[in-house]
Parts: sequence; structure tokens; C-alpha cells
Amino acid sequence: MSKTMNIAKYVFTIVGLGLLIGSIFAYQNSKSFIEGATTTEGVVTELIRSRSSDSNSDYYKPVFEFMTSKGETVEIISSTGSNPPSYSEGEKIKILYMPSDPQSAKIDSFTSLWLLPLILAIIGGVFFIIGGLLVIMTKLKNKKEQYLLKHGEQIETNFQNIELNKSLEINGRNPYYIISQWLNPVTSELHIFKSNNIWFDPSDHISEQSIKVFIDRNNPKQYLMDISFLPKVS
Repeated sequence: MSKTMNIAKYVFTIVGLGLLIGSIFAYQNSKSFIEGATTTEGVVTELIRSRSSDSNSDYYKPVFEFMTSKGETVEIISSTGSNPPSYSEGEKIKILYMPSDPQSAKIDSFTSLWLLPLILAIIGGVFFIIGGLLVIMTKLKNKKEQYLLKHGEQIETNFQNIELNKSLEINGRNPYYIISQWLNPVTSELHIFKSNNIWFDPSDHISEQSIKVFIDRNNPKQYLMDISFLPKVS
């Protein structure tokens, strides 16, 4: 299961990066279209009701008509829609079209020109940030654990019990963690320790009541429980 989480963080990062790159291309396409397009006036002739597959709600796409510089009448169904409708039948609108390809015409509006790159940028940014944070957090956690293994003070703690980590669930499963405690002989303070997440029930593999823990001498709240005695999951 830990492998699944490791894969997930890189998938989030890669997918996010791909969507961000896609948003840049979509932005450049819209920018190039505007720079090369001819402006004219059109009229909304009809509103087509469609149903969103993800929310089962209706939205309305405008059908607009305009005349090219060559006198040709062109009718286009907009690729974007909304609810409530952004336009009404008979409404005059500003149209952008390429003289070489009138069928590529778009309504001169933010939604028609910039909605796609904006959506890609937002979703891509969210995925990239989540993936990046997971990568950074994993690296910091690994660095901390390596430091504790090398420089931490090893203590023997008393095994208490095994619990499910109900705050984390992946594919309907919760990991386990081991709990132990230690009475600091210097301060007489009782410390409770939890292991890292374990994606199988470790009950059958704990034969001793003593569990090794590495603590920061200056801050016992910084610690690492040694669970290397557990079998590795391939």
C-alpha cells in the first residue's frame, strides 16, 4: 500500500504538470486565434439545451449566425454553454472568425476564448501542488528518520497495543500502528510513541514487550519507532 502512495504522489505531479502545459498551449491557441481573426457582428438564432453527464443538470448552448466578408452566411453551435443561458434568441453578439476557416468562429467572450485554458490551469495547479507537497513531505520525513537513526538516542519502550489509524483510508483500508510508552528517568515524564503506518496487522509478529525507539535527545517528541523486525511487504 505504501508503494501505491508513492506512485500516487508522482502521478499527481506528472498529471498536474501535463495539464499546466496543456493550459499554456490552449492559451497560446486562443491568443493566436484572436490575433489572426476578423471581427464581425452575429446574432443568436437558437438556444440548444444539453445535459451535463457529471451533474445531470441542463445547460444551454447558443447557436449563432453571421455573414463573412465574402457574403457567406455561416451558422455555428457554440462549444460552450451555461445555465442560466448567457444569451437570448435574437441577441446581437460580437464574432471572431478566421477568413480561411469561418467554421472556426467563436463568440468574442471570456467563456468562449479563455475558459478552457483557465480550467486546465486551475485543475493542473491543484494536482501539481498536491503532488509536489507529497513529494516534499516524503523527502523531509525520510531525512528526519535518517537523522534520528544516525544521531538519535536509542531507548527501550514498553509495547502497549496495536490500533487502526482511522484518520487514513485508501481503497477502503485503514493502516495499523503500534503504540508504546516510556518513562523518562530524568524528568519522570511519560512519553507515548506511535509507529509509522503499517498496511497489515502486525499482531502475529510482535513477540517481545520491548520496542526500540530513536529519540532526539533535546526533544523526545521527535522520534522514530524501529519496526524493522516486521516482515517486508512486497
